[in-house]
Amino acid sequence: MDEAGWDVEPGDEIEPMVQAVGRLHKVCREAAGVSVVDLAEVMGYGEDLIRKIERGQRIPRPEFLDKADTVLKAQGHLRAFMEDMRKARYPKKVRKLAEMEGRAVELLLYSNHNIHGLLQTPEYTRALLKVRRPAYAQDELEQMVAARVARHSIFERSPAPDLSFVQEQVTLERPIGGKMVLRRQLEHLLELCKLPNVEVQVMPTRHEGHPGMSGLVELLKFEDGTAVGRSEGAFNGRPVSDLRQLRILELRYGIIRAEALSPRESHAFIEQALGRL
Repeated sequence: MDEAGWDVEPGDEIEPMVQAVGRLHKVCREAAGVSVVDLAEVMGYGEDLIRKIERGQRIPRPEFLDKADTVLKAQGHLRAFMEDMRKARYPKKVRKLAEMEGRAVELLLYSNHNIHGLLQTPEYTRALLKVRRPAYAQDELEQMVAARVARHSIFERSPAPDLSFVQEQVTLERPIGGKMVLRRQLEHLLELCKLPNVEVQVMPTRHEGHPGMSGLVELLKFEDGTAVGRSEGAFNGRPVSDLRQLRILELRYGIIRAEALSPRESHAFIEQALGRL
């Protein structure tokens, strides 16, 4: 994979922005009197890739724009788009999810197959995505990992949202990526448990059943009183915002949360699971 960026998906809503950045790059390069050949040599990228960026066919990495701004003496005009291009690199469906998570004031999240994406370490995410079939291409895999890691900025937001996670016990024991990857993942979980706005609870396998048996449950609540949610076991897995449907998901999550170990008990459980590795 070339480190300059990723190809633009035709028809994606970010395509016009990427094209505009490409045109700006070309204007800055020509104003500086630098050829594509010379720029490629100085920047350390292929000529074809720079041409693709200028045609709007390739999403430039923020680092590329930062370096190009310096080399072309663009006075910050290229750097101004670094954050936009960082977001544009997310796959389309992840981009929308990240936007909603960025607005949410409360998140209620139950996971039963693997550790929730917001809690994952990069190594765990990479190992998890590698088992997908058909397999991701290497550049697509790294794009997915980068997008998921970027969503972790939710833990740095101010004011901080309230985050509630319930994890099935098996997700803390399945050694995805091997024992060392799982060990680092559990250590990361324990660190997140210390945050005042984060609650992590464990649903013990010994429980005979609960409303989450049919799959994940996710609820995102926003400051204006609206919300969006989804569950693999309701409404065909589609996102919903209807009040009656949201009430059903909230009821299910409430029961799941009540039947799980308390946050303090869960913290001790994760420590014990870590000690067994």
